[in-house]
Amino acid sequence: MAKLGNTSRRACSGLFRKPNETMRLIITTIVGVVLGFFIGISFPTVSITKLHFPSSIISYIEDRNSGLATQALLNHALTSARNQNRNNSKDFNDTLKIYVPTNPRGAERLPPGIVVSESDFYLRRLWGNPDEDLKMKQKYLVTFTVGYDQKKNIDAAVKKFSENFTIVLFHYDGRTSEWDEFEWSKRAIHVSARKQTKWWYAKRFLHPDIVASYEYIFIWDEDLGVEHFNAEEYIKLVKKHGLEISQPGLEPNRGLTWQMTKRRGDREVHKETEERPGWCSDPHLPPCAAFVEIMATVFSRDAWRCVWHMIQNDLVHGWGLDFALRKCVEPAHEKIGVVDSQWIVHQVVPSLGNQGVAENGKAPWEGVRERCRKEWGMFQNRMADAEKAYYKEKGIRPPNTTAV
Repeated sequence: MAKLGNTSRRACSGLFRKPNETMRLIITTIVGVVLGFFIGISFPTVSITKLHFPSSIISYIEDRNSGLATQALLNHALTSARNQNRNNSKDFNDTLKIYVPTNPRGAERLPPGIVVSESDFYLRRLWGNPDEDLKMKQKYLVTFTVGYDQKKNIDAAVKKFSENFTIVLFHYDGRTSEWDEFEWSKRAIHVSARKQTKWWYAKRFLHPDIVASYEYIFIWDEDLGVEHFNAEEYIKLVKKHGLEISQPGLEPNRGLTWQMTKRRGDREVHKETEERPGWCSDPHLPPCAAFVEIMATVFSRDAWRCVWHMIQNDLVHGWGLDFALRKCVEPAHEKIGVVDSQWIVHQVVPSLGNQGVAENGKAPWEGVRERCRKEWGMFQNRMADAEKAYYKEKGIRPPNTTAV
C-alpha cells in the first residue's frame, strides 16, 4: 500500500505541474512579444542590407520553411534594397551634376555665374586689385598691319586716335621692340607673325568674342595719309548716319579708286554713286552702293560678328570681300557708306608686295598680285556655291543677285 501511495502521489504531482508549465510558457511568450515590440519601436528604420544573417540561421530557416522559397524571398529583398539604394544614389548624383544647354558651346558643364564668354585687349597689371586695373575702358579698337619701315606714317596715324581707342599693331616683318621709341607704343598691343596679311591676323586675333567690348573696329592698312582725319569726329558721323560698315572718303586725285569711295566735297556722307555703264546691274548693289574698299574699313560690333565668319582661313588677301560685305547688314545700301568730311589719302606703298618671293622669273610683288587675283575668283565661287547649296536644301529657286 505504501508503494501504491507513493506512486499515486507522483502521478498526481505530475498532473498538477502540467498546468503550471503551460502557464509559464504562455507568460514567457507574452513577455517576449511585448519586449520585442518595444525593442522594435526603438529602431524605426532598419535597412535589410545592413543585416548580416549567420549561415546557421539561414540553414535553420531553410529546414523549417522548405529552404528554396525562403532563400529566394531573402535574395529578392536584398537585391531590391540594393537596387533602391543604388537608384537613389544615382538620382542624387545626377541632381548634383551641372549641365546648362544655354551656356556657350563647350561650357555646358559650368555654372552660368562663372562663364565669361567675351574678352578684350585691355592691359592688366600684375599686382593690386583687379577691379582697380583700368583707369578707363576704351570704346573703340583700331588695328594696323605694319612693317617698321612705315613707322613715321603709323606714328602720324595713331595720333589721330584718342584715348578712347585701343591700338593693336600686327607686325608682318617681326620687328616689334623698335616701336618703343614711340610713347604710345608702350600702351599698344603688338602681335607678330612674319609675312602675313591683315585678314590673316583679323581671322585669328579679332574673333567677335574678343572684340565684343568695342563699339567699332577699324581694320586699316599702313599706307594711309590722315592729315584730314579725326577719329572721334568720324565716329560721330557714323552714328549720325547709321553706318554699320564704312570707310573715310579717298582723295580722288591719288591712286586708283572706285567711284564709290572717292571723297565728295559737298556732303558729310554718301551711300551710292554712278559707275561706268553696265557695271551695276542694280543701283543698290556694288560697286554703285552697299560697297566700301578693304584698305580702311570700319565695322560696327554687330557687323563685324558676321564679317569675321565670312573671312576664309586660307584666302588671306581679302580680295572679293568688299563686294560681299553687303551680306552682313540689311538694308545694305543704307547701312554701308563713305564718310566724305573725314577723308584720307591712299599712298599706295607696295610694302606687302615686297614680302613675297621671286619665283619663275617674277618679281616678289608679281607673285603676290597673282595670288590676290586668284583668291578673288576662289572667294566668288565659294560664295556662289554656298548660296546655291542653301537654296537647294530649302527647295527655293535662287535669286539673280547671289553673285558677289
